[in-house]
Amino acid sequence: MISQMLLKSKEKSTYKEDSVNEKPLRSIVKSLSWRTIGTLDTILISWLITGELTLAFSIGSVELVTKMVLYFFHERVWNSIKWGK
Repeated sequence: MISQMLLKSKEKSTYKEDSVNEKPLRSIVKSLSWRTIGTLDTILISWLITGELTLAFSIGSVELVTKMVLYFFHERVWNSIKWGK
């Protein structure tokens, strides 16, 4: 099924490939919005497991920063890959 989709997309190559990359600011905003959701999830899970809200917020705050930075660089690397554009 995936191979058929790839073959069809090559056959329909009448579209002009987008040469404009996503700007870093967009990646930052996406990182912030996604990390807000992810951090709230981490805090909730940590609170359910530990039963301590203070510890849950500590875990969530560390996770917020590290995963936001990782996501930004992950997004920038994927933006430089032409596959699927």
